[in-house]
Amino acid sequence: MSEYVYSMYKVNKFYGPERHILQDITLSFLKGAKIGVLGPNGAGKSTLLHVLAGLDTVTSGQVFIGDTDLSTLNEKQLTLVRREKLGFIFQAYNLVPTLDALENMTLPLDLAGTKPDPEWLDTIVRTVGLADRLQNRPNQLSGGQQQRVAVARALLARPEIIFADEPTGNLDSASGAEILALLRRAVDESGRTVVMVTHDLDTIVSISDRVAVLADQKIAALGTVAEVANIAHPFIEHFFQGDRGRRALLALSAVQPAMAEA
Repeated sequence: MSEYVYSMYKVNKFYGPERHILQDITLSFLKGAKIGVLGPNGAGKSTLLHVLAGLDTVTSGQVFIGDTDLSTLNEKQLTLVRREKLGFIFQAYNLVPTLDALENMTLPLDLAGTKPDPEWLDTIVRTVGLADRLQNRPNQLSGGQQQRVAVARALLARPEIIFADEPTGNLDSASGAEILALLRRAVDESGRTVVMVTHDLDTIVSISDRVAVLADQKIAALGTVAEVANIAHPFIEHFFQGDRGRRALLALSAVQPAMAEA
């Protein structure tokens, strides 16, 4: 039985003969790891996240959730894996406008024909602070409240891994900080693994124990935030430059990283 909750080996992804999106990617995450994925625009970050989450196929290589090789599954089996083991948080929230907050939270379970555990549902609702907004539809909620609904939806099914693609990208700085604190607290308490694509330094500092830097369709660096920040690479140097970057690294100096291996 694999010690890793997730692993991918020598993964390549092509879109036609001229578009090599991912090249020879190998990554492995232990349970409870909090991974930030960084990289310049066009580096393949979103494609990597979609491949990790089984939303896109690979041209070559293998992708595993635990001991399950995703390439061996048909679409129905993949749907079950995504429904039972994975949670998703997107920049655009992806809420159904005709459903209220509670209905959006429970929608994946409803589609699976199951009921949420009442005690866990109550815990999640209290954690995201939306007990007085459950009957509101998305257009009656602020952006921060809509993203809280999306976080609750991702956590409610107790997924092993949560994938987040720029989850604070559409929020102001105050709402974004609240969402990051909420997500960090939720995953710390539940021991969930998180893989998050972001362009934001504060997000990396708030959530990530390890960072994978994707550049030129390859993994350019992998390690703790402090380790990666000291690697000589144009994108990394730009990302961590200036007083803000130095303050972030100082804030991390006493933090123990989660165990995760490349």
